[in-house]
Amino acid sequence: MTPLFRAPRFALRRAGVSMIIDARVVILSLVLAALAIGLFLISLSSGRIAYSFAEVLNVLGGGGDRRSQMVILEWRLPRAVAALILGALLGLSGAIFQSVTRNPLGSPDIVGFDAGAYSGALVAMVLLSGGWVTLAVSAMAGGLLTGALIYLLAWRRGTTGFHLIVIGIGVSAMLTAVNQWVLLALPVQTAMAAGVWATGSLARTQADQAVFALIAGLLLIALTLLFSRRMRLLEMGDARAAALGISVERSKLLLMVLAVAAMAISTSVAGPIPFVALAAPQMARLLTRAAGTTLLGSMATGSALLVGADYIAQHIIAPAQVPVGIVTLAIGGGYFLWLLIREARK
Repeated sequence: MTPLFRAPRFALRRAGVSMIIDARVVILSLVLAALAIGLFLISLSSGRIAYSFAEVLNVLGGGGDRRSQMVILEWRLPRAVAALILGALLGLSGAIFQSVTRNPLGSPDIVGFDAGAYSGALVAMVLLSGGWVTLAVSAMAGGLLTGALIYLLAWRRGTTGFHLIVIGIGVSAMLTAVNQWVLLALPVQTAMAAGVWATGSLARTQADQAVFALIAGLLLIALTLLFSRRMRLLEMGDARAAALGISVERSKLLLMVLAVAAMAISTSVAGPIPFVALAAPQMARLLTRAAGTTLLGSMATGSALLVGADYIAQHIIAPAQVPVGIVTLAIGGGYFLWLLIREARK
């Protein structure tokens, strides 16, 4: 399929670092980011009390009456901000995994890190006391420990994408079985709370959670962009990357830690949200016609997917709401059904 339009590529060289910038990828990534921002504003303006975009922008700028400020800033803004930044983090995490493993199935929710984060959350619910901070730390620790376990099991004088994915699927299956066994042994009230958390929801997002996700997410995104060149070299193959002067295994481990951290931040705030990390990089690559995985496009697509899915979750059966994880699961299933039909026709 031919690209939507052709745009030049630019070489950027500064402070001893050089990179090729594909203008088409940058422009389409900005279009996807604009779509995510548009959905963000729609989510702030919609609800039982509707506002125009002008009213929303006025309140965000410090204006508006007390009622508008309470509805938009206190009730809706934390949830919308969380959806925007967590979608970007999930897209980033999926892009890194698919680039390192060179496999479209390389995703945190497929490989098993979501199951590990859920195990950590269950430990916090059963054994520890405290608020969402304790739950967040336990979920992040569970995801990181699962990542370390998968990496160690996949190590055979190095790692390959195939080994990481296959071992990750096996670890995920075992952790899922343990999690289900723990749920059956818990009191009904605790089991229900754990089950709701496991579906992935933004409904109870508070301002402090949104601020944490925003600050931690932006720092992690900036750090990942600093190492994006290593990701590009790894996509060329381990032998070529080593010949070009990078430490292959050290770079893989570093990028995987960043990807797991991105997923862990998302899971700690909203619970496991399926399919966004898996689908966003592939959709971004399909739209931008990029030669490899694009971080900017994946983040913008992830934001648009999660903000749009959360809008659907809020309004599809209003006034009741459904967890956003159920919506992303349905969208992901539809996307892969279309992908299978498309590949079959080829």
